[in-house]
Amino acid sequence: MTKYKLEYIWLDGYTPVPNLRGKTQVKEFAEFPTLEQLPLWGFDGSSTMQAEGRSSDCVLKPVAVYPDPARTNGVLVMCEVMMPDGVTPHASNARATILDDEGTWFGFEQEYFFYQNGRPLGFPEQGYPAPQGPYYTGVGYSNVGDVAREIVEEHLDLCLAAGINHEGINAEVAKGQWEFQIFGKGSKRAADEIWMARYLLQRLTEKYGIDIEYHCKPLGDTDWNGSGMHCNFSTKYMREVGGKEYFEALMAQFDKNLLDHIAVYGPDNDKRLTGKHETAPWNKFSYGVADRGASIRVPHSFIKNDYKGYLEDRRPNSQGCPYQIASRVLKTISEVPLSGSASAAA
Repeated sequence: MTKYKLEYIWLDGYTPVPNLRGKTQVKEFAEFPTLEQLPLWGFDGSSTMQAEGRSSDCVLKPVAVYPDPARTNGVLVMCEVMMPDGVTPHASNARATILDDEGTWFGFEQEYFFYQNGRPLGFPEQGYPAPQGPYYTGVGYSNVGDVAREIVEEHLDLCLAAGINHEGINAEVAKGQWEFQIFGKGSKRAADEIWMARYLLQRLTEKYGIDIEYHCKPLGDTDWNGSGMHCNFSTKYMREVGGKEYFEALMAQFDKNLLDHIAVYGPDNDKRLTGKHETAPWNKFSYGVADRGASIRVPHSFIKNDYKGYLEDRRPNSQGCPYQIASRVLKTISEVPLSGSASAAA
């Protein structure tokens, strides 16, 4: 029997953006534990905005498990928060109530800033560095500094070793800003892996004395890009049937549901979605081929393939909850009728 370090990870009750929390218990197993072998576990909800002191018990229900490459015999356990009965989802538990469909594929592009001493990594103590331009996909000390690449490379390795479907990294438009991409089939799987990748990044940067800033516009109304979490999505129907008529009906439904999407696409998005810095205005829906200033970017490949493939919703921001974002996308898609016998591909 081997003693495994089980890191139970969950989302607290803070609003509008929950924080990641984690605590460890040690248990013996003959081999790496399966999800079914992992027990429920309790925690003090009065310290996480999820209960009051006079009745503080909350329950962690394991829902996904990954190897923890940073620890010997380590296990990462993604959890939902439940009420004391272990059955009823807590009010803060977004995962338990979202729409899910394994045939719908999601690719999230998580942007963020490295922060140190209250400012983006590489910013001078006063004022700003040279304007945006050379930093995006940049190389060299003057563009990316001396530690950021070390962190993102180590984070990439950690994610891959944990079995997270990490698909790439790049330096972003603003100095100190980076991005990683996660792909998953189904809302819950894709969102679980975004949250786990966020956890690994935040835990990793502890040893560097650096924080991760997810706010979508941390530098305010300046000539510096904000951070998004663009949501690429496709259903089986979009990949195999598609068509111009269906695409236009889908875009009309996204337009109709504009405010419902904005409501779950992350707080303070009006500060980011201004029509500048590669964004569309938050209160106006648009789409365009290869247009990074549109609400939804339509890849050239989508048009060339007879309106089949994936689309990119550029409005979700870096603080958004991927469970809620993916669920909202699925709900809008579900409201668009499928044509004739082709509906069998849905």
